[in-house]
Amino acid sequence: MKIKFLGGVKTVTGSRHLLEVKGRRFLLDCGLFQGKREEARRINENPQLDLSSLSAIILSHAHIDHSGNLPTFVRQGFGNCIYSTFATYDLANAMLRDSAYIQEKDAEFLNKRLRRKREPLVTPLYTLKDVEEALKLFMGMGYHKVFSLNQEVKVEFFEAGHVLGSSLILLEITENRIYPRRLGYIVDLGRKNLPFLKEPEFISDLDYMIIESTYGGRYHPEFSEVKKELSAVIERTFKRKGKIIIPAFALERTQEIIWSLNDLTNKGLIPELPVYVDSPLAINITDIFRLHPECFDPKTKNMLLMGRDPFGLGNIIYTRSKEESQALNELKKPAIIISASGMCESGRILHHLRHNIENPKNTILIVGYMAQNTLGRRIVEKEKKVRIFGEEYKLKAEVVVMNAFSGHADRNDLLNYVKKGKGSLKKVFVVHGDPDQSEALAEGIKDLGIKEVYVPETGDEIEL
Repeated sequence: MKIKFLGGVKTVTGSRHLLEVKGRRFLLDCGLFQGKREEARRINENPQLDLSSLSAIILSHAHIDHSGNLPTFVRQGFGNCIYSTFATYDLANAMLRDSAYIQEKDAEFLNKRLRRKREPLVTPLYTLKDVEEALKLFMGMGYHKVFSLNQEVKVEFFEAGHVLGSSLILLEITENRIYPRRLGYIVDLGRKNLPFLKEPEFISDLDYMIIESTYGGRYHPEFSEVKKELSAVIERTFKRKGKIIIPAFALERTQEIIWSLNDLTNKGLIPELPVYVDSPLAINITDIFRLHPECFDPKTKNMLLMGRDPFGLGNIIYTRSKEESQALNELKKPAIIISASGMCESGRILHHLRHNIENPKNTILIVGYMAQNTLGRRIVEKEKKVRIFGEEYKLKAEVVVMNAFSGHADRNDLLNYVKKGKGSLKKVFVVHGDPDQSEALAEGIKDLGIKEVYVPETGDEIEL
């Protein structure tokens, strides 16, 4: 058995890990790499393996950094099964279509400028047609329903507690042994006590573990602290008569923010002001949430049974059309605008930043992880000038970073997960984190007494 790390190592985007068992190959996740345009294009177009030799893809969840390159692989020749939970399929249906649409529109927008400059035009990485072909290959599976990839490999999905439908993946590999070896794919691991999601499940008796490290060296404040901090941000921006611009992942983060705003408004802890959800994808995903009560915690299930909508808010306004979105640029009164994409690399959020980033009355509220070399990271680091659609803008708006919204486990959660299973673990591979975070987590795991802990490089292949 071999594992080859093709993406999502020493970075938080583009997760792809290749498992080979007796000559058969299986891919764990097929994420889109996000970063500098030319580098991202080069990485995403290069699968780094013969796609005709790939027997199946197992998808942990629908976030684009884990699912977003599936249409590229299908366009280049992959034609076998893509396994996921039922909720992940429904979400991927919406998110991949949106990804193709954004890529096509962004290419169209950039090409207008490139034509004027008489420079080479760009093409989208993939189109809606490629997405539709990829969706035909999905095979939905329930949690804890064991299924076989072949005679040697069995798979089971466990609750990850990260986003709706997210799963931790157990692979049992027999390969000429009476007792199977157990490999756990713990990417991405969620947090305890988040709104509406079930708690992450523990997978016992693992021989090998691949674990994320997004916050491998950092600690989150308790989620209960988020309301106090969020209230303060809204209050002071409201007093300045400014707008609050929130780049948010359409999947999970937008719903968490709506849930929190709903709660704060109902309790009279924030002023009533219009909340615009300017993301057709986020609107569609919120509808999908209501279709999957099997993924909710008991409290949220009970709310739905009683006819109360946990994602409803009296002053919320959903903007689907381009015209409705553009009209937000003319707003003169305080408002909250939630828009995608979460890392500020594409979509409508770029237009809202372009129109609001130079006004000191406004606040840019960062509620998610920003990968290196993204516009979101440059805003987090408060660079004095940033480029949006190729033009330079001064960063004058207040920037607030709230990690309490993160859906990723922090250092304590990650180490506790490993510690709970260390009795059987032979090797641990630390992935999905910036280099400093991966190294910090790896050192912490070694301190638990596990000797074989690796932070792989892209392209590394390890035999088990």
